Amino acid sequence: MSKDLSVGFTGIPREPATGVRKVAKNAVDTVRRETSAVAAGAADHPHTATGLLLGVGALAFMAGFVFGRGAADHTSTWR
Repeated sequence: MSKDLSVGFTGIPREPATGVRKVAKNAVDTVRRETSAVAAGAADHPHTATGLLLGVGALAFMAGFVFGRGAADHTSTWR
């Protein structure tokens, strides 16, 4: 066996990505940039990030509670 053997593909593809691969690659790059920006913003403003997360969580809980109450079976009565 050769000691120069490297594992995995470490080069550049011969043909550039087109079609679905290009769109997927652009989407992945965009998501990575956005998550990095959100993480940097949260690190710079931790109190604001905490307040936003708690506010969104409270709104989601209230929406789930209201929709859950609306979907509940109201045919039973107390006896």
